[in-house]
Amino acid sequence: MLFEQLNLIEPILRALKTEGYTSPTPIQEQSIPMILQGRDLLGCAQTGTGKTAAFAIPMLQILHERKMAGSNNKGIKALILTPTRELAIQIDESFAAYGKHLNLKHLVIFGGVSQQPQTNALRNGVDILIATPGRLLDLVEQRFINLAHLELFVLDEADRMLDMGFIHDVKKIITKIPAKRQTLFFSATMPTEIAKLSSTILNNPAKVEVTPVSSTAETIQQSVYFVQKENKKHLLVHLLKDAAIRSVLVFTRTKHGADKVVKDLSRNGISAEAIHGNKSQNARQRALGNFKSGQTRVLVATDIAARGIDVDNLSHVINFELPNVPETYVHRIGRTGRAGASGIAFSFCDMEEKEFLRDIQKLIANTVPVVTEHPYAMSDISLAAFPSQPKRPAQNQRQQNNRRSFRGGDPRRYNGQQTANRGK
Repeated sequence: MLFEQLNLIEPILRALKTEGYTSPTPIQEQSIPMILQGRDLLGCAQTGTGKTAAFAIPMLQILHERKMAGSNNKGIKALILTPTRELAIQIDESFAAYGKHLNLKHLVIFGGVSQQPQTNALRNGVDILIATPGRLLDLVEQRFINLAHLELFVLDEADRMLDMGFIHDVKKIITKIPAKRQTLFFSATMPTEIAKLSSTILNNPAKVEVTPVSSTAETIQQSVYFVQKENKKHLLVHLLKDAAIRSVLVFTRTKHGADKVVKDLSRNGISAEAIHGNKSQNARQRALGNFKSGQTRVLVATDIAARGIDVDNLSHVINFELPNVPETYVHRIGRTGRAGASGIAFSFCDMEEKEFLRDIQKLIANTVPVVTEHPYAMSDISLAAFPSQPKRPAQNQRQQNNRRSFRGGDPRRYNGQQTANRGK
């Protein structure tokens, strides 16, 4: 199928052509017609499936056509709520790209920066607002934002909202928007609390499910290196001696760990920068810009900060530390192998992380190949026995217990193919 077959207007088709888009991804093909019909939508799709375009394109068309029809709505007409600054910025860039030939104003707001430029833009009028929950509520309470005339509402990355403790803010925001509206709800996973929330804010929604979160792209070559914790930094430097690793996104569990990895790499003459919540917004955007341009070879990130990072032709992802929530592994390695391209994902596993690796392999219903030929190989690579681990935090344990697909089944039973697509 081509975008021309989705009844899109010429200005949007022209913008898509400029972006190099010809054929919609599965979630775009299924979602766009439903949204154009005015249906509420419940979408389950992981990163890299093209869901931003799946809601941005039809929203732009709906708002443009209403404006051309003489709508007298002068307020904010559409709100996209998203958990992180990086993802908010990426979504705003997508609206700018797809709507470049339309007379619609869009604005992104988030915390961590001065609110004055944002409030100045709000005074000039905004059609589409992309926001993180905290700054949005703050500006609503200061009466800079009025959501009373909202027509379209998107809740993006709902499961990440729950992970980050934003769920109560989301519920507050929902009380401030009109009951009569079109709502689009997207989440990569459906823990119980998210499923309950969706049932309270959606009206007879169309349902689109694209690739359960338990699956990884076949275009991504995965491997695991068993290595003692103290040798991980040495193994990372060893691997980066390979010039074929042009750009690599390295994941750590903590902000301190990210900074430490950057220092170790810099001492070895490898250009690296960190991106995490303790960095200023300007520093984060500068690091991301340097990475996208190729000036920085290695970007070291925590999971929350990396949400929304979309880098074309990212060749490698390295899990310096394995995540203790197995779905996070799928999200991490999904940063490479996008748009049908091939990608490579390395994971370092020490003694204490064997349990995490076992959970990951159960989730993806596959065994990650082990690389044994490296200078820091650990002799014990068995997952049959591992030391007792401290009990996981309650929130993470709930996620383990509540892992469900739309149909209520265990996602470990799914082993479907992922359509790897550009994440815009």
